[in-house]
Amino acid sequence: MAEVKPGTGGDHYIPYEERKGNESIVYFTRDLSAEGLKKIYEKISANLTGKIAVKLHTGEKHGPNILPRPWVKELLEKEIPDATIIETNTYYEGDRYTTAQHRETLKVNGWTFAPVDIIDDESHGTTMLPVKGGKWFDAMSVGKGLLDYDSFLALAHFKGHTQGGFGGSNKNIGIGCADGRIGKAMIHTYEGQDQWSIGTEEFMERMTESTKATIDHFGKKIAYINVMRNMSVSCDCEGVAAAPVVTPNVGILASLDILAVDQACVDCVYAMKEEDHHDLVERMESRHGLRQLTYMKELGMGFDRYVLIDLDNGEKRIDAKEAVKGVKPFVNE
Repeated sequence: MAEVKPGTGGDHYIPYEERKGNESIVYFTRDLSAEGLKKIYEKISANLTGKIAVKLHTGEKHGPNILPRPWVKELLEKEIPDATIIETNTYYEGDRYTTAQHRETLKVNGWTFAPVDIIDDESHGTTMLPVKGGKWFDAMSVGKGLLDYDSFLALAHFKGHTQGGFGGSNKNIGIGCADGRIGKAMIHTYEGQDQWSIGTEEFMERMTESTKATIDHFGKKIAYINVMRNMSVSCDCEGVAAAPVVTPNVGILASLDILAVDQACVDCVYAMKEEDHHDLVERMESRHGLRQLTYMKELGMGFDRYVLIDLDNGEKRIDAKEAVKGVKPFVNE
């Protein structure tokens, strides 16, 4: 089990006023549409050049909460016409366990409008990327196809997660770029033990170190978007078995700082009324998911203080409470 410093436990939320350090910029729009996605992408896209990988969760078959394909289609066609969606095969046996199963699921879920590169398939294999300053790993096994890209856009569906507490950009990259057989096993499982034998603080740290390997590789040529919509306590890997959504939709957040954007999303959840955020907060705290944030800070991956810029109101500076003011109870679209 990981040693946890006082005040960094993953079941403990740290209010903004108790955080220290510099501030990053996080952009915010309530416009949950293709237009909103394009608008916020333009704010963080300057360094994304050359061959661009777009990492998102394409989901299990018929997953009800995955990012709307028409939004992503319009973003890619209008803003990133040469981009490629990237994915990896899963560690669990499901609709994306093998490359053949994964390709079929992509068709079922409508990811047919752009190339999708399964970066750990048989044509690519795996490679090790260094983990600088990690306590669990010196290197992480990722899909070797990752090395074919110059820039990286993390396009995450922010939601709960059965093991991670929540899934934002950190989970999207840390689990999503680790290959399906070696890297994901390194994160989830002690050698010789049950498949999901690593949990709570240590799991969050291993996942975060995996993320660090990828973001260090891309340097300044990486950006992060989190879509706070259809936020079940379940991950999109649960497909049609996901728990019903009860948390209100919020909007879209983006940054060049992975910690800042994940922290801002968590702050938005905590800023909601008790009846609106109860389930998602319970999922985060019971799984010690907030350790993702404190460990990213310890590893120097970003700042947990930020300036939240409201793109809907003249780029006014707001806080999380203002961002979620007036959110309406979730209604399935």
